[in-house]
Amino acid sequence: RRTTAIDARSMGGDMLAAIPFRTFPQVTIGPLTIRTFGVFVAIGILVGVTVFLRYARERDLDADLLSRLAWWVIVLGIVGSRLLFVLTHWSEFSDDPLSVFAVWQGGLQFSGAFLISIVVIVWFTRRHPEMPGLTVSDGIVFGLAPGLAIGRLGCMAVGEHLGTATAFPLGWRYLGGDTREPIDGGVGATIHNTAMYELFLLLPLIGLLWWLQRRRVAPGWLTVTFLVWYGTQRFLTDFLRAYDETVA
Repeated sequence: RRTTAIDARSMGGDMLAAIPFRTFPQVTIGPLTIRTFGVFVAIGILVGVTVFLRYARERDLDADLLSRLAWWVIVLGIVGSRLLFVLTHWSEFSDDPLSVFAVWQGGLQFSGAFLISIVVIVWFTRRHPEMPGLTVSDGIVFGLAPGLAIGRLGCMAVGEHLGTATAFPLGWRYLGGDTREPIDGGVGATIHNTAMYELFLLLPLIGLLWWLQRRRVAPGWLTVTFLVWYGTQRFLTDFLRAYDETVA
């Protein structure tokens, strides 16, 4: 049966802890309306590129050339992530096809960006054999981790990647606000929020990557660490998602 608001509130009241949260998909300042998802994604991109280029300069790589690579990865990655999201959630766009372009409202799927990025990076390293491929990929994931963490704040702001009802102490107690996905039980329900879980899991990964790069480990170690850690956390958290069943 569907969880009622009373059931959800009762479950939340019996919990020792839950994280209360209200979505804020937009913030209005006078006549100006700011879309929070777009802001967090933009900040995440800027932070990620800055970290990547700093990593490159510290290893005497051509930062100007890698800057062009970074922006190609970003632009094509956004296109790929949006395209995959639309293809796997077409029912949300069939009545209003123009909303496909409303990226600022949320709806990016990391797996689409990841696949496109692999193609771009492989093409780049083959075109520029003077660039050490593993060192470049290490720099990319080193910047990608904090960028993803900031981007997940955008997902939380718009109520995206939500799960089912839970009594887990780190569950998300919904206090109100518009959400991109429906919430069984409405206001007061406590559910899994996989975007929040991913943010929590990304923080120690960021610390580990920082520690590894400070120790100047062999090229490729940061890449392997990121792929194993993030791949594992996505595999586990995707089981908790309630509305992303087609493609994780």
